[in-house]
Amino acid sequence: MPASSREAVRVAVLADSDTRWKWGALTARRITTATAEPAGFVLRGRATPTERQLAETGVSTTTPREVTGAEFLRAVRDAETRGEGYDVLVLALVGGTVRAVLQGLADLALERRPVVVTGYVGVVYEKLTDGLLLRHGADVVLANSRHDAERFRAVYEGVGAGADSVVEAALPFLGGAPYAPEAGRDTLVFAAQPSVPVTRAERAYVLRRLVGHARLHPGREVLLKLRSKPGEHTTHLEEFPFQKLVRELDPPANFRLVYGHMGEVLDRTDLLVTVSSTAALEALHRRIPTAILTDLGVREALGNHHFVGSGLLASFDRLDKGLVPTPDETWLARQGVASDSPYEAAFDTARDRVAALLALPAPPPITPYYTAETAPGYLPGILARHRLDVTAPEPRESGLRRVVREAARGAYRHGVQRVAPVIRRLGEL
Repeated sequence: MPASSREAVRVAVLADSDTRWKWGALTARRITTATAEPAGFVLRGRATPTERQLAETGVSTTTPREVTGAEFLRAVRDAETRGEGYDVLVLALVGGTVRAVLQGLADLALERRPVVVTGYVGVVYEKLTDGLLLRHGADVVLANSRHDAERFRAVYEGVGAGADSVVEAALPFLGGAPYAPEAGRDTLVFAAQPSVPVTRAERAYVLRRLVGHARLHPGREVLLKLRSKPGEHTTHLEEFPFQKLVRELDPPANFRLVYGHMGEVLDRTDLLVTVSSTAALEALHRRIPTAILTDLGVREALGNHHFVGSGLLASFDRLDKGLVPTPDETWLARQGVASDSPYEAAFDTARDRVAALLALPAPPPITPYYTAETAPGYLPGILARHRLDVTAPEPRESGLRRVVREAARGAYRHGVQRVAPVIRRLGEL
């Protein structure tokens, strides 16, 4: 029975960090007709967010359930057994985990599997090809802009994989009131990132310049917006937290560290400064003046190369002198943060795509690009590392073990011996 004939669409979201939970929950609402809150699951791992971090996203009043990958797959299977199967799964995960979950879903052999949606939480500035090919096999791969949609299709078509799954949309958390200056208010917000820049010296440099800017402009409030508190985890490791580095300085009274929902902080922002945070796109959507730092170079490792052509690149020296960058309108339109169409219309194509898949008697088979045939020296390690092998009611060889076994046979046939340790480890699971 097509899912579209049910009274209500049932949606589940699996995320692996607070930011991805925010993206996944909001995406679920943007691209489906579901009226109920999506069932929320957060993957247990290095970046498992705390309840405070999840609540701070502001996307749900219900705390998502913390699970392992295998527990999530069992929850999907059990829901189907009860006659309450999910119609749509939004996978807000890194690429390798998406590929492993796709394998797990295929192994479940559900009578009617859910439509699988995935994508990226922000600016895609690294591992474009690898990340996309790991996500291939999902029914919908969301692109946050026209720029990204063109790049995604080019990658899939360039390796001979189907690109029909790529759907242009937008970041789901854009919104808020347009920028309106207030008399007497002058607030600069620096949007920090856990691993950009990554070295202690570079992070200390950014902090010194922020504090120096506050001293140069005593009438301006300078806020350092942080993602997490000490001891909390984020998508990327933060080896040198700004909270610790600031202890070595003596900042003036107009410099403060702040936490909280990014949208609420932007409500009182007059200039948003960052290296490459997605907060820049949120600010630009609201027409808040925005600057992308060049002090540490314009480099792929920093992600600020994404903003080449935006008109937003600036150094602290120029900001100290009062520069307020003017964004390039053509660039903004290609990035999906400013266009002639209403923002909500950006999700129409994705919503139609999901509805069409739900209307089918059954979704098409999951056919990822990475298989035992196309990537015999790579895929086995991905699957074994995630350990998403769900035991079926009757003993049978799972897809995970089958892929590893077939990959080993092919690898040895071509003289690739490095797969052997993976096989040995898998046999110990």
